[in-house]
Amino acid sequence: MLTYDKARLIADTALSFARERNFKPLSIVVLDARAARKIVLTEDNTSIKRPEVAYSKANGALAMGSGSRSLMKMAAERPAFVAAAMQIADGALVPVPGGVLIKSGDQVVGAVGISGDTSDNDEAAAMAGIVAAGFTADPGVS
Repeated sequence: MLTYDKARLIADTALSFARERNFKPLSIVVLDARAARKIVLTEDNTSIKRPEVAYSKANGALAMGSGSRSLMKMAAERPAFVAAAMQIADGALVPVPGGVLIKSGDQVVGAVGISGDTSDNDEAAAMAGIVAAGFTADPGVS
């Protein structure tokens, strides 16, 4: 189960990871398995839509059952399908790295979405937070 305390640890660790590496300001969204927002953390000086992008990375990963890195590959191979999925998700699906599934064993217990730096850096910060909280990070395959 993804508790508030574990979600907070994920977000705080991801933020520390980013600050240690001088990433650009981030928005971090941690969702539970129902896609309910457990944590929304947005640093000063982010652009105004960063929280929505972070949410959409995490939500898309949950909706499709795969980390958003896989969704990027899927978008390149099957653009019409991903466009339809985006429509069904009311636009809350961003097919670039930075949306990482949180797993406990084989069970998906949530997802983290991060936006603000490069997509690869967003993903790395999300993975650091998930691992620090004792879960397995699943960014998808490229």
